[in-house]
Amino acid sequence: MRRLLIILVCLFVFVSCKDDTKTTEITTPEVVTDSPNVNFQYLKNATLFKGEIHRVDSFPSKYIQSRAVDVWIPESYVENKKYAVLYMHDGQNLFDSITTWNKQEWKIDEWASKLMSEGTVKDFIVVGIHNIPKIRWQDLFPEKAIDYMDVKVKDSLMALAKKNNFNTDLSGDDYLKFIVEELKPVIDKTYSVATDRENTLVAGSSMGGLMSMYAVSEYPDIFGGAACLSTHWVGAMPMVNNPYPDAIFKYMEENLPQAGSHKLYFDYGNKTLDAHYPQYASRVDDILKSKGYTELDAKNLFFEGTDHSENSWNKRLDEPLTFLLGK
Repeated sequence: MRRLLIILVCLFVFVSCKDDTKTTEITTPEVVTDSPNVNFQYLKNATLFKGEIHRVDSFPSKYIQSRAVDVWIPESYVENKKYAVLYMHDGQNLFDSITTWNKQEWKIDEWASKLMSEGTVKDFIVVGIHNIPKIRWQDLFPEKAIDYMDVKVKDSLMALAKKNNFNTDLSGDDYLKFIVEELKPVIDKTYSVATDRENTLVAGSSMGGLMSMYAVSEYPDIFGGAACLSTHWVGAMPMVNNPYPDAIFKYMEENLPQAGSHKLYFDYGNKTLDAHYPQYASRVDDILKSKGYTELDAKNLFFEGTDHSENSWNKRLDEPLTFLLGK
């Protein structure tokens, strides 16, 4: 029971980490679908390197709590060509450090603009799905992985969590239904994009890394590749006798798609929270190898001296972008 209490406390601390964003002014609609409830608006005062952002303040969903969704289109965007689509989690942290809670950003617009102008990657747009801090963990945890945990441990953990009024309603499956059944059809209809698997990709860091792996595993016919930076293999906060990593890896062993039609990118550092990830690298390598992946279609890279932050991820973002979208 003591171990379960420690797990619960650590999880509560992890879920409660602040990840808010300032409100940004939006001007009149730039792109409007034929759905009266989904209006993309040009974000006039976003601070970007190049390109522009269109936002839906509260994208309606029957599956998950409504949230903002941003679409970044490159400066060279035209209607008479098709663009690949990169779906990214934690959308409020991607483009503009002025509005982020920690004054850091992924700099995805910088890297995308640079790599496209060089002809290094195919042309693409970015769809950034904002998180809701209070339920971020519930949204991004790979839901079915919990069933690979020892039944007694899982049941005791859930019972103790409920007793302490902790939200145990995992919503990872519904989060993916939102992307696949509600968001993607609107993006496909609103923007000039390729809709096939090869040109539909997903990316994120930490819990977003877990969810990106989960997206490819649950919807292998929809997503052709995933970038999982600083993947949070520990599941919640690091702890002794942690039951989460083994459950996640068992899920992957059974559900990660076989090699042949997908590209998978994983990476990790060794500072701050990333210091807990190197111990799992060999397990990830073994799973990828067992599924038939080679260096041509999968990577699991180590970045010495890097920590768990957007400032670390934005320095190496060209690696996953080139790997997944390279010509």
